[in-house]
Amino acid sequence: MAESIEDKSWTKKLSDSRAFRWGVGIPVALALVLYTASFFLDEPLRSSMEKKMNRDLKGYSVQLPKLHVQLIGLSLTLKGLTVLQQAHPNPPIVYFPVLKASIHWREILSGRLVAEFRLDQPKININLQQLRSEAVSKVSLKERGWQQAVEDIYPLKINTLKINDANITYIDQDPKRPLVLSHLNLQATNIRNVRLRDQVYPSSFHLDTAIFDTGHGSIDGDANFLAEPYPGIKGRLKLEKVPIDYFNTVIARSNLSIHGGMLRASGDAEYAPNVKSAHLEYLTIQGMKLDYIHSQRTAGAEKKRAAIVGKTAKELSNKPGILIRADQLSLTGCTLGMVNEAASKPYRIFLTDTDFHMSNFSNQFSQGPAQARLKAKFMGSGITTASGNFRPQQGGPDLDLYVKIEDTQLTAMNDLLRAYGNFDVSAGAFSLISELHVKNNAISGYIKPFFKDIKVYDRRKDKERGIFHQMYEMLIGGVAKLLENRTRHEVATKADITGSVDKPETSTWQIVVELIKNAFFKAILPSFEKEVIGAGKR
Repeated sequence: MAESIEDKSWTKKLSDSRAFRWGVGIPVALALVLYTASFFLDEPLRSSMEKKMNRDLKGYSVQLPKLHVQLIGLSLTLKGLTVLQQAHPNPPIVYFPVLKASIHWREILSGRLVAEFRLDQPKININLQQLRSEAVSKVSLKERGWQQAVEDIYPLKINTLKINDANITYIDQDPKRPLVLSHLNLQATNIRNVRLRDQVYPSSFHLDTAIFDTGHGSIDGDANFLAEPYPGIKGRLKLEKVPIDYFNTVIARSNLSIHGGMLRASGDAEYAPNVKSAHLEYLTIQGMKLDYIHSQRTAGAEKKRAAIVGKTAKELSNKPGILIRADQLSLTGCTLGMVNEAASKPYRIFLTDTDFHMSNFSNQFSQGPAQARLKAKFMGSGITTASGNFRPQQGGPDLDLYVKIEDTQLTAMNDLLRAYGNFDVSAGAFSLISELHVKNNAISGYIKPFFKDIKVYDRRKDKERGIFHQMYEMLIGGVAKLLENRTRHEVATKADITGSVDKPETSTWQIVVELIKNAFFKAILPSFEKEVIGAGKR
């Protein structure tokens, strides 16, 4: 009896052992079969995928040298995937060293079969030629076939996207000054809205990157990638220590020249089918040298550009559904200039040590007026203060502007005097007081310049010039002495400014620029010359 029981026990153990071996062996064997089969599938799948993507894309082509499929985890790993623009294939638009696509297993519990994509160290390269080719193409972005090409990689819709250590390079005109975003990381989750379907922005994302070596930027936000007719995004942006002179090659086409300067900014924005807003808490630029360069060659383009800017500003002003707001805009320790290369004798007008602050800027009248204040040195010496109130346009520009310049060394203005008066000075000081108002398409105000202790003719300086030019400068200098205020030793005149805004669509900044231009070229210098010539005839 005992032996029978022992025999049964031994038989049961043997049976359990065999069941265990079969239970473990079958899955292991199956795993080995799947693992081995994966390698046999790699090349056929690679070739097929490359052909499909090239068939679906228009204007672009791909190269896929390596692919590995893992049947156990139902994942794909693409290595060396390269995207080229057919019109300008060098450099490649995108290079993916490693792209891994797999099932997003966690969402299986939610009853959804979606994918997870991970991209390691991708490189994106774009140049001006490629952008221009894309701009003139008659094939729309939707017709390019990008969505279909992504679906050719993996049949499931992407729900989670991770990009690690990406590099984005843009080359404009100077290949030695590329614009580079490096060490860029992006993570976006719930793209297919598997969870939190009742939320306005159910998907979350985070992006951080190095900007032009020393700068850093980050965006944290939420999105609805399935919104119609286009995705909705809401996020917070922060920029630190961004060197802005890298943009010099890009903005040169706008007649601007930048040297030096560091930017900091923080704010948030929302862009969706029903809401469009941008709120900048602060933007600060420090140590920048900025010149606007006017030339005869670009005069036509400048005029067209100004018209476009004016029209855009008019359209955005008080437009329902669009709110643009900035709490603080600041320029500190900057130099701002205007270079006129179109004049017979080129000259440059500039402000140094500029501290400019604007608060409460908005495109909506309901937000109240923006206040601006400025401290600087005109032509490097004249203590300059200015303040202004700027209201969002309703029927046209609406502003009040007050300017005061004290004791500018007149010799610093010699290039300007030569260009418009055909004379220069060896001593003297220039000051100015101005008050300007624009409202209901009407301009009012005055400009009152002062010239003090003017010395025009200098025998040592002007001995190489012709006798008639020397006599002309002696006349100007002598008449200036006659015009001097007996007690303050100043030459003063006043030009009242009244009239209407010729073009109602003109933007506020265009009005300010035109008023400053008129102050120097149609009020100060002509009136000064008129005083001189008139006194000479008396």
